[in-house]
Amino acid sequence: MIAIGDRLPEMELIIVTGEGRGKTTTSELFGGKKTALFAVPGAFTKGCTETHLPSFLNNIDKFVEKGVDQIVCLAVNDASVMEAWAHSTGSHGKITFLADGSGHLTHEMGLEADMSKGGMGIRSRRYSMLIEDGVIKHFNLEKTPAVEISDGGSLLGLM
Repeated sequence: MIAIGDRLPEMELIIVTGEGRGKTTTSELFGGKKTALFAVPGAFTKGCTETHLPSFLNNIDKFVEKGVDQIVCLAVNDASVMEAWAHSTGSHGKITFLADGSGHLTHEMGLEADMSKGGMGIRSRRYSMLIEDGVIKHFNLEKTPAVEISDGGSLLGLM
């Protein structure tokens, strides 16, 4: 499993930004930037939509004050779902959405979770990270699916 001090694995990614969908790589997305990254088990799910995402969206100004260049949300969902979720939550153009549809990045980081019992299949564990130039500086990994230590306020408290 990935840890503090590790560099994110290099791979191609699909992102949804205010300009639309596009392809990038981990080095392009995270290189030379200070990034608040958070991962959710699934777009449109209750805890992710009502608690986790708003904890970052409502604190954008505080992240900017701390020198964060971008906030990125990762989920094992396709780009269409991520784009619809961004629009429905008012996050479109404010947060970058990372569509890890096949879970490749999640798997390479060792952060996958089997949520088949709940009908969701293989998803990402819930976490947040502060990443500087592609290297993990802070890492808050939830032990349960609940939002307890991976919310925006908790990450801000470490900065």
